[in-house]
Formats: sequence, C-alpha cells, structure tokens
Amino acid sequence: MSNTSTISKSLIEAIKARRTYYAISNQSPISDDQIISLVQDAVKYSPSAFNSQSARTVVLLGENHAKLWNIVKETLRKIVPADQFASTEQRVDSFKAGYGSVLFFEDTTVVEGLQQQFPSYADNFPKWSQHSSAIVQYVVWTLLEEQGLGASLQHYNPLIDEEVKQTWDIPASWQLIAQMPFGTPTAAPGEKQFQPIDERVKVFK
Repeated sequence: MSNTSTISKSLIEAIKARRTYYAISNQSPISDDQIISLVQDAVKYSPSAFNSQSARTVVLLGENHAKLWNIVKETLRKIVPADQFASTEQRVDSFKAGYGSVLFFEDTTVVEGLQQQFPSYADNFPKWSQHSSAIVQYVVWTLLEEQGLGASLQHYNPLIDEEVKQTWDIPASWQLIAQMPFGTPTAAPGEKQFQPIDERVKVFK
C-alpha cells in the first residue's frame, strides 16, 4: 500500500502548478518514507516501450544529497574559469540547500537486450528509452509538486557519471540521465510565458 499522503489537488491542477523551483530549503512537508513511496510508484506505474521498464532511480537524502552536490561543485571547479566560478558555485549551492535529490538512470542492458530481440526496431530503442525516462521524470516532478515540494531538473551528466557510480555503487549499465533536487519552496518561481495554444494544438473533427 502506498505511503503517500492523500491527494489534495486534481491531476490537472498539479500539472498546472508544477514549475521549476531554484529556491528550496532543507525541509519537507512529507516523510522520507512518503518520498520514497512516491518515487517507487512513479517508476512502477510509468509506461515504457514494449513494457521494457528500463527506468532506474536513486533517491538521495540527508548527507547523501549534500554529497552529490559537492561532487558536482568540485567537478565544475576543475573546468570552470576561476573568475566565473562564483556564480556556478552559487547555483550548485542552491541545489544542495534542498532536502533531497532523485537521480534518473536508464538501464542500457535492457535496451541492448531489446535491440537484439527485435533487430528491426534496434535504432528506435535508445530513443524510446529516453522517452521512458522523461515520463518518469515528469511523473516524479508532478507528484513532488502535489505534495508541496518544489523541484528542478538538472543535467550535470556525463561530467559526474563515474564519480556518482563509484560513490553509490551504481551498476555500470545504468546510464545517468538527469538529477532532480527538491525541497520546500522558499520563493515563488518566475512568471511563465505561454505561446498561443491554438498554434500548438490543432483539432480536426
């Protein structure tokens, strides 16, 4: 049985409310068990091509969350010019200030197995794998929003891939796709501009 708290928003309201939050705190309105259950449900029930279930995630809380962003900071310190590093450090520290992070991976062994099993679709499976990961990312992001947590999606891979795998003993076949720091929002996101919807959605009936 899921440990997530009672849903307080309709699905469409949660979708509309989901935004990118950079200002987050080391607080959570729900328990660690609820956060873990939320991610587990997202991974379990999100669709994937051929029901491949290639998505993998790692939930980092407490010191493990902080360790991730220290890895990112020290990795970037080696490649960002010193006179430009202050702004980079400030951005990374804003992620570290959060409550936790979700790492999104795809298991390349699953993808390669499908390529061998269905050679006529071989070129498509890596693309479909990315689609699967994107769905899981969006579901987790929206569920976090629904529970009162703000998040953003970051991509410091492949710069941090090897150290992340070594630090948390991640299987070599897991390909890091994205990182999602989250926490209680401490400031509202910026205003979002929308393109005219009738230019983006065509209807024929």
